[in-house]
Amino acid sequence: MRLITFDEGRVGRLDGDDVIELDVPSTRAYFERDGKAGETGERLKLADVRLRAPITPKKFFHTAGNFADHHEELQAVNWSHPVHKGIVFFQNVDAIIGPDDPIVYPEHLTKELDYELELAVIIGKPGKFFGPDEALEHIAGFTVFNDITARDIQRREMESGVFSFSKAIDTFCPIGPYIVTADEIDDMQNLAMQLRVNGDVRQTGHTKQMRVSIPHLVAYHSPQVFSAGDIITTGTVSGVAAVQPNPFDFYLRPGDVVEAEIEGIGTLRNHVVSWQDAHGEPAPEKVDW
Repeated sequence: MRLITFDEGRVGRLDGDDVIELDVPSTRAYFERDGKAGETGERLKLADVRLRAPITPKKFFHTAGNFADHHEELQAVNWSHPVHKGIVFFQNVDAIIGPDDPIVYPEHLTKELDYELELAVIIGKPGKFFGPDEALEHIAGFTVFNDITARDIQRREMESGVFSFSKAIDTFCPIGPYIVTADEIDDMQNLAMQLRVNGDVRQTGHTKQMRVSIPHLVAYHSPQVFSAGDIITTGTVSGVAAVQPNPFDFYLRPGDVVEAEIEGIGTLRNHVVSWQDAHGEPAPEKVDW
């Protein structure tokens, strides 16, 4: 099943080119109710609805340094601290945007706007302190996540060995275009991944390259207590702008169109806009410490 949130927060499932509306207030509530939701009887054309971010989780767990190729390429970046695969941090759920929503370039904060294609795992069953063998019963589905990052801010944060602000700015958390339920995916560790900017391939990878498998990742996060509808990300694949010989040839700019695609899960498309175009006024003065 492919679950969507559309228009002003309505929930539905896709049936070919049609949307079947579900009688539930949100996709998070859908998982909280263990998928028990009837249909309203309304059927719409997918082309006639506006897709939104498919879910707003209670908690959004980040994972870093999990893909082997990306881990290797990070050795060329002059971080003050290494990015270990065990790094865990939280995303700001208020920064979530959906498919075709604009990523707003905050030029008063950053000059190094980067992309990071990631698989996002949707938790369907609450739980805590369980092992990898039990993890599959907690995985409800998957969506695409583009972890937008201000590298110049991250570089300063890394001086203390952690990062959060650089990834949590408004509109920096695109997810979508829908949630594909776990029963639709034959092998979650066998999915091709690709990110394109203006049609040019920037990132390629595969879920089989994970150093920590998805069940182990879900189990590792479980002491932090899962609620139905929570999200865990898997880390990004190789090819981010920051590792290129001249990163400024690759960093995102207003006018760019970013397409993040995962086999079997879908393609998440967003465009980058200037602060002026997004808000109708110049960017505010930077508040610094």
